[in-house]
Amino acid sequence: MPILKEELDALSKYGVLKTEMPEVITGNLNPAFLLREYQKEALSRFIFYVTDYQERIKPTQLLFHMATGSGKTLIMAAVMLHLYQQGYRNFIFFVNSTNIIEKTKDNFLNPQSSKYLFAPALRVDARRVKIQPVDNFQAANPQDISILFSTIQGLHSSLNTPRENALTYEDFEDKKIVLISDEAHHINAFTKSKSKRSKEETENINTWEATVNRIFRANPENLLLEFTATVELSQPAVAEKYHDKILYQYSLKEFRLDGFSKEVKTLQADLPPLDRALQAIVVSQYRRKVAETNKLRLKPVVLMKSRYIYESEEFGETFHQAIGGLTAARLQKIKTTTLSPITQRAFAYFEDQDISLENLAQEIRVEFASEKCLTVNSKSESEEKQLLVNSLEDHDNEIRVVFAVDKLNEGWDVLNLFDIVRLYNTRDAKHGKPGKTTIAEAQLIGRGARYFPFQLTPEQPRYKRKYDEDLDNELRVLEELYYHSAHNPRYIYELHQVLRDTGIMPEHAQQLRLNIKESFKQSNFWENGLIFVNERVRNPNADVFGIQDTLTPQRYTYSLRTGYTRETTILDDLKIDDVGGAQTRTATYTLKDFGRHLLRVALARLKFYRFDNLKTYFPHLPSISHFITSEDYLAQIKVDVTGTPAQLKSLSNQNRLNIALDALQNLAAAIKSGTATYIGTKEFKPEAVQRCVKEKTLNVYVTPGATSGPGVGMRADEKFSANLSQEDWYVYDENYGTTEEKALIKFIQNQMDTLRDRYTDIYLLRNQKLFQLYNFTDGRSFEPDFVLFLTEKTTGRSLVYQLLIEPKGAHLIANDQWKEYFLKQIEAGHKITVMFENREFKLVGLPFYNEELRKQEFEDRFRSILYSPETEAVG
Repeated sequence: MPILKEELDALSKYGVLKTEMPEVITGNLNPAFLLREYQKEALSRFIFYVTDYQERIKPTQLLFHMATGSGKTLIMAAVMLHLYQQGYRNFIFFVNSTNIIEKTKDNFLNPQSSKYLFAPALRVDARRVKIQPVDNFQAANPQDISILFSTIQGLHSSLNTPRENALTYEDFEDKKIVLISDEAHHINAFTKSKSKRSKEETENINTWEATVNRIFRANPENLLLEFTATVELSQPAVAEKYHDKILYQYSLKEFRLDGFSKEVKTLQADLPPLDRALQAIVVSQYRRKVAETNKLRLKPVVLMKSRYIYESEEFGETFHQAIGGLTAARLQKIKTTTLSPITQRAFAYFEDQDISLENLAQEIRVEFASEKCLTVNSKSESEEKQLLVNSLEDHDNEIRVVFAVDKLNEGWDVLNLFDIVRLYNTRDAKHGKPGKTTIAEAQLIGRGARYFPFQLTPEQPRYKRKYDEDLDNELRVLEELYYHSAHNPRYIYELHQVLRDTGIMPEHAQQLRLNIKESFKQSNFWENGLIFVNERVRNPNADVFGIQDTLTPQRYTYSLRTGYTRETTILDDLKIDDVGGAQTRTATYTLKDFGRHLLRVALARLKFYRFDNLKTYFPHLPSISHFITSEDYLAQIKVDVTGTPAQLKSLSNQNRLNIALDALQNLAAAIKSGTATYIGTKEFKPEAVQRCVKEKTLNVYVTPGATSGPGVGMRADEKFSANLSQEDWYVYDENYGTTEEKALIKFIQNQMDTLRDRYTDIYLLRNQKLFQLYNFTDGRSFEPDFVLFLTEKTTGRSLVYQLLIEPKGAHLIANDQWKEYFLKQIEAGHKITVMFENREFKLVGLPFYNEELRKQEFEDRFRSILYSPETEAVG
């Protein structure tokens, strides 16, 4: 049988899966939590499997194998909403740990929580829906989403030791149940071979795992949805179990490469534990100050990790005493004895900001006082304090330091953890393999590596790293997690090995420096040159006078329920002609046929159609009445209704309302997706080259032994060799980019003799996160890889060309067509309103450059612009 994941991978690749999320999901999740692309991918696969997959196995068991921190709980919430619409009402959420239960209850049930997953008011098919926790399903309201929260062990105990009002097996006899298992690797005890089971797993085989299976198999419509980051697919029995159950796989490596995690750094220091802890406190306060300087609200947290509870308690007392008596002299000692770059950068920052060591000591005494520290060592403590630990990012949560042993290794969601201090110095590696302690520490680091979302401008991605190509930016420290340990090279090597294996630490990463040539800094272009860029602004929809002016379909479909039933005997000779349903017809209605009053009722049930919201899409709309009656709006919307002839001849008011609601919901989704929130301005404004162009330190991943491609400088590149440090026309001293980038540079190099006959001040600039342009139609940001500047040799005037160039790999051309279309629009579409004496500017976007597929088209356009008779030099 084919592997399910591979089948779905193929369907996704060829566009079979619907990536547009249904309104029941987008309209009912917390608007603060936008679904990311990989979450949409997971959900689109789930929706396809349960609704359209021909080989669906029932009862249905599926696994979401996704990285720690990738937002599995949000996917759970979305799945619940979709299944509710499909008729499911009863959900069991179970997990191995009480800590995770308390956290998840807060996320699912507490609207006051900053991590609450749902919208303030849930509506499904225009009906208000509540989410209710229950102890059993016997008295559950059939209109609610009823969730039973339990540990695996508690679920087993409740079912096999009956008590009053507790869950019983009778709860499952006539109900469809959705079982949601978080950290699902814990339920694979039975699957593993005997030799691979731990003692605890062996004990569990005849207890809770059998209970879960009994519930799951009680009804063929039941679903068991498993979520984990660590299923042991290396175990043959586990791999066989899940070959037809893995719905989606999104590894920690993909998560990091996509930019959704912090970058992990280890910091060894040959210092006593207290000094290492104080070093982490200094770095943490530096982070907070950098955030404040950039008007970002951030309270970074430090985790102090001990081996044993008594060690943690003893160190806690020592730490509180040290913080309470912290002096400038103690900080000076740390400054002079600690040579790590991050610590030195912190002290340099304090000095630049005129924060004296006396003031810094006072700040630390206040911000890291004992009442702002939290201990979660024992089981009872962690249960009591789980909600506080789960809200570390809240503005009213003042905790800066957490002391722990191992209670936070699993199920801990924290975004503002930036420093982990390992207070012991041991290794447990055997036979060259990292031990369990090191693996657990790597998993803890993975939890802390979740990205803290922030943005300085609306154009920046909020949930992704922004400074991989600008490591010198002071804000880079907000994208890094530091693991502070004693100086123990063998342990650090083993830890790095585990971190690379899990994917949270990159392999073969290098930091490479791009320097601006001194010759360029001495040029007139450096002093007076300009780069023209446009801006992103909110779309005023000034040209929208009706639905027809948006990318919105004006015809929809609806099928009435016919109520058709038929009884047959299994042994009857049933012919193929006999298996049809009721005879149906299709009739077309316009929404205005249903009357103003009914449409007003339908509109009132859908918050999208509030007048103030409609005005953002249709600024010329005078009133709701006009929206209902005008041919520019609802009066033009048609619905093809399928039903029996009798139904169509005399539509009931309820049917009319249901048709209107369905059409209006689909129309709302179409208007939202068909209307751009932002646009890029046609006006381009100048920025000084000197202000825009910066030296850069890049974080680059290099394939071992590579002689070409990313991370290999052109001086050493066997395929595209060039000594750019000696080329006065190239702004930086090297290029470490893709083969397509280097092919473009070689193309420009080969054109230089001809270009110099006609132009002066010729410079090719690699746009390393220096500036962005914004698509005219929807405001999407775009960073053209290169800009070629040339100044025409003419008499009496200076005409400066700014050519925007984008080399593109063959596998990206189709997906990035919008970028090429935008580039081609720039020449005719841009406006420059700022006037310069004796200088004119011409902006041109070129077609994509691809050495194998598009070089001729690029070269023809390049020549037509720069070598045409109009550009011949004069005199």
